[in-house]
Amino acid sequence: MGYAIVYKWMPVRNAYLFFISLYFYYKCGGAFIWLLLFSIVSTYFIGIGIYKSKHNGVRKMYVALSVMVSILLLAYYKYTYFFTDLFNNAFNTHYMVHDYLASWTNKQLGTQFNAASIILPVGISFFSFQALSYTIDLYRRQTTPVKNIIDFGFYKSFFPQLISGPILRAAEFIPQMYTKYVLSSREVGHALFLIQNGLLKKMLISDYISINFVDRIFDNPLSYSGFENLMGTYGYTIQIYCDFSGYTDIAIGLALLLGFRIPINFNSPYKATNLTDFWRRWHISLSSWLRDYLYIPLGGNRKGKVRTYLNLIATMLIGGLWHGANLRFVIWGALHGFGLAIHKLWMAVFPSKNTGNAYSRIITKILTFHFVVFAWIFFRAPNMITVRNVLSQIFNHFGTRAIPSILSGYANIFLIMLLGFTIHWLPSSLKEKYRGWFITTPIYAKVAIAVSVALLVFQVKSSVLQPFIYFQF
Repeated sequence: MGYAIVYKWMPVRNAYLFFISLYFYYKCGGAFIWLLLFSIVSTYFIGIGIYKSKHNGVRKMYVALSVMVSILLLAYYKYTYFFTDLFNNAFNTHYMVHDYLASWTNKQLGTQFNAASIILPVGISFFSFQALSYTIDLYRRQTTPVKNIIDFGFYKSFFPQLISGPILRAAEFIPQMYTKYVLSSREVGHALFLIQNGLLKKMLISDYISINFVDRIFDNPLSYSGFENLMGTYGYTIQIYCDFSGYTDIAIGLALLLGFRIPINFNSPYKATNLTDFWRRWHISLSSWLRDYLYIPLGGNRKGKVRTYLNLIATMLIGGLWHGANLRFVIWGALHGFGLAIHKLWMAVFPSKNTGNAYSRIITKILTFHFVVFAWIFFRAPNMITVRNVLSQIFNHFGTRAIPSILSGYANIFLIMLLGFTIHWLPSSLKEKYRGWFITTPIYAKVAIAVSVALLVFQVKSSVLQPFIYFQF
């Protein structure tokens, strides 16, 4: 309601959305709103310093300061336990983690924060990477500073994508902050389609599979046959896609209704013909961020073949660590890094094999898909013992004779999984047809469809709130 009053006046609109975004983050992250505000203020003034400095050495100093601030915040809140465990294991010590920032705040401000453990602030990985891209782009002169700190705060905290992305580039988003609100009837239809599509992905497919099957398998894999463990792994494969892409569909749709265009973050990743293609389709804002701000600065493919392979592996290792401070995520990143390097090597050694026929493309899609599925085991399992147990059950206790009864007992689960994969693998042209059909339907038809979707979501929703998977990153 408030936005309908202010949307025509850009300064007021930006300020309104900034404070709404702060409130949204406060409801999600509580007292950690101070961390978001600190990141906004520090990044804004560092950006001003980069832009105004005439000497390249001073500009580099400011960029280094920006990197240090963002990395230190991430290291403290996300990786303290990881590094403490590594140190204790290496030197046989027994250091315990303590939140010294919380202790200092309690002492100085009289607060009552729990300092016995460090809690991960929601969305810190996303807004930290966004801060880095802003200052680095300023240093590269690929963008100009935001006009004032309120506008910058709006860019940095825009609530549809604040918690789980997509990671917004300054050059993509900031110009939109200074353009008039324009929204065509087709864009309204597209936004409504995305929001409903995201809700169905999340509530109908992801949550249903998670609660009724996947979580049970990964909580205790030894209680289930190898076939059930395998199906649980396939289940997680479609669950994480529907969960994360569902969130970004909703985020893009909400942003569009507010008059802002956010680029897509997923493009049917399980259709990929190789790992390079997969990372062009999966979490596009992160993979392009890693490419532009890590892989290319490391040397990319400009330093020879061996260095290219090492750069790919290093980039994906850091990408794995970005997802979580745990050996499982390091292994997940390493698998993708080595996979990318091997694919690069294959293309160099067998260039004639890179444009195969339809049959060979089907084979490479199947191989790529199952490599991704295998890597998801490390991503989903709570610990390495669970990884070992899942793989042990699949390879040693498959339980072939029990498959008919398992298929019967989990018929609804497997049908929902099949529905998710089938929709995902539909030809893009067909998806465009039904999206276009929805956009062009009369308003009364859109309302009827929206009501039907709402009723369906209400019927299948769980009594236990299922947070989006990427909230933890």
